[in-house]
Amino acid sequence: MKRSRNISMMNENVTSQKRANFSSLNGIHKQSTAGSLKGGTGKKLTIKNFKDKPKLPDNYQEETWCKLKEAVEAIQTSKPIQYSLEDLYKGVENMCMDTMASTVYKNLTSLTEVHVKSHIKLFVGESTDKQIFLKKINECWQSHCRQMIMIRSIFLYLDRTFVLQNASVSSIWDMGLDMFRQHIILNNLVQSRIVDGLLMLIEKERLGDSVDRLLLKSLLRMLCDLQLYSTIFETKFLEATERLYAAEGQRLMQDQDVPEYLRHVDKRLIEENERLLHYLDSSTRIQLIHTVEKQLISEHLSNILQKGLDNILNENRISDVSLLYTLFSRVKNGLAQLCNHFNNYIKKIGRTIVVEPEKDKTMVQELLDFKDKMDNIVGTCFLKNEKFSNSLKEAFEHFINLRPNKPAELIAKFIDNKLRAGNKEATEEELERLLDKIMVLFRFIHGKDVFEAFYKKDLAKRLLVGKSASVDAEKSMLSKLKQECGGGFTSKLEGMFKDMELSKDINVSFKQYINANTSRLQGATGVDLTVSILTMGYWPTYPNMEVNLPSVMAIYQHQFNTFYHGKYNGRKLQWQPTLGHCVLKAFFNQGNKELQVSLFQALSLLLFNEADEINYEDIRSQTSIEDGELRRTLQSLACGKARVLLKTPKGREIEDGDVFSFNADFMNKLFRIKINQIQMKETMEEQKATEERVFQDRQYQIDAAIVRIMKMRKSLSHTLLISELYNQLKFPVKPADLKKRIESLIDRDYMERDKENTNNYNYMA
Repeated sequence: MKRSRNISMMNENVTSQKRANFSSLNGIHKQSTAGSLKGGTGKKLTIKNFKDKPKLPDNYQEETWCKLKEAVEAIQTSKPIQYSLEDLYKGVENMCMDTMASTVYKNLTSLTEVHVKSHIKLFVGESTDKQIFLKKINECWQSHCRQMIMIRSIFLYLDRTFVLQNASVSSIWDMGLDMFRQHIILNNLVQSRIVDGLLMLIEKERLGDSVDRLLLKSLLRMLCDLQLYSTIFETKFLEATERLYAAEGQRLMQDQDVPEYLRHVDKRLIEENERLLHYLDSSTRIQLIHTVEKQLISEHLSNILQKGLDNILNENRISDVSLLYTLFSRVKNGLAQLCNHFNNYIKKIGRTIVVEPEKDKTMVQELLDFKDKMDNIVGTCFLKNEKFSNSLKEAFEHFINLRPNKPAELIAKFIDNKLRAGNKEATEEELERLLDKIMVLFRFIHGKDVFEAFYKKDLAKRLLVGKSASVDAEKSMLSKLKQECGGGFTSKLEGMFKDMELSKDINVSFKQYINANTSRLQGATGVDLTVSILTMGYWPTYPNMEVNLPSVMAIYQHQFNTFYHGKYNGRKLQWQPTLGHCVLKAFFNQGNKELQVSLFQALSLLLFNEADEINYEDIRSQTSIEDGELRRTLQSLACGKARVLLKTPKGREIEDGDVFSFNADFMNKLFRIKINQIQMKETMEEQKATEERVFQDRQYQIDAAIVRIMKMRKSLSHTLLISELYNQLKFPVKPADLKKRIESLIDRDYMERDKENTNNYNYMA
């Protein structure tokens, strides 16, 4: 001990000498510099090593290791160390410097191995409670770690010199881990009990029980530190997870409805992420989450969609649909299947709206509501996913054209209803938004020419009767149609508006003409005639009907003919009495009224200025109104809400022998009373006529397209011609109809079949 102290003192003396010499050297250097400035000569100092290297005592190794062993064993048995840590550290340093490092390392390794082996018997005895066993293992592990940290602090010099200089030698800490791994954890029985215990605790937690998460965290960190986590635990853990969730998925899919199941799956995923956060190693994340997603979602994709998608969409359960989308986005092909089922759902619901004739009255409004609902789901639940947006459009376009022509007709009538005067359901802003939504439906329609025909017919009625709610709304709708389909689609509609503007100017001129030529009226006064001049190509075609006008009206009509032909030479006027309307002054016992009626109603009522009672046959002969039209006219006057005529005998239908008389006792709160003409829902003839016009226009378009293609190509096969026609035509058409038009053009010498190949056609100039 004394000798050792002398060695330490010797080293300190050497150090102090070195420091003194170094300081002296600096001093000399400074003096030399100063001397050189003064011209003097500097002194030179030489430092020499010891002549003999200091040696350790002969029994130093045995004595020092004995102390080190005692200290290590004291640490391992949790007893106080008899020597100062500084002396122990110095002893390790001296032995390492005296080439005894390898021996020290081997002795320490053996000492550690013996100690670790002594613990194995604690864990291979009789089976105990799994949780108690895990706690014992954890205590042993924690104790071993604390011991190795203490031991390493004593042998730190060995760790920093000998170990670093030898790549094949493990650090003291790693050596301790290796001993614990080999002699305790890799024991088959211990390993099995640890893994089984860990899986048991995790399963208990998954089933809702409370467990010691700190114990789980400590043991799993132990396996990670020992590099055994993936080999002995992770695989079995994932297999147990797969078994648990496979069984759970099968059971819950049968017992729970889809929204409840989805919430359970979401809860499970949150729980597993919490386990990763609290005690599982992060390397397990991908495989663990994938296993849960596979067993609870991927394996049940079809069942979830078939069992619950329709219900949650029908009930508009936004939160459940959002959760479904979120969960399906986590698995392969999840969104593709969801998108496919969403598409089928839209087609199924849309089909019930469009195909069933009893829903015609509410079809357009239901389509708008359904579109709003699906748009909200795509925007809110599906996060505006482009695939779902495109699927929504494709589905609407599919089902809305399952019933050719009818949706186009009903959309036109729906717009007519909204643009009519008296529609107080919406403000201008709301009406504008509604028109935008209707245009979305309009885009899905293939037969836009059908829409055009019905829209034009209804627009004509609104303009001629002055029943348009707003000129701005009308022009806004026209602008939307023009933007969507081009100027060619709306040119006739725009022409109708121009005609109405020109008619205003013509009527102003006509009134001036009448005022200047009152003598020509032959005393026919008290009539205010307003005429709408319609360009025949712009407006729908109306049946030509001749009626007998009262002399007063006939005079004004004749004067207008004279005025118009004088102003526009060469033009032909054709009067349309079916479109006329009048305001009559009526004198009743209860007070005077104004009656707003159609021209046919006016002609019938004016007859009662000359007679109190008139039978049906006389009215027909005096007015020359067509029989069906006259019956509806008299029905509106004698059987409707405003009964200004009395019918004998009473009844809802007009018969040939009926007699009509003026109802002098008629009463009504209003001063001006509109007597609506009784319509036959839109007479079948009128509807068929519109459809026939569309069909005829399509024939012309097909013919024009065939001639245009053949003129450009000169010669073409039947297949290529049909393909070109499908590309050019904007309405649905059957191959059989195209074939008929080709045959018609061949008969009219626009084209001919090739003599050598009858499947080819040649254009004839």
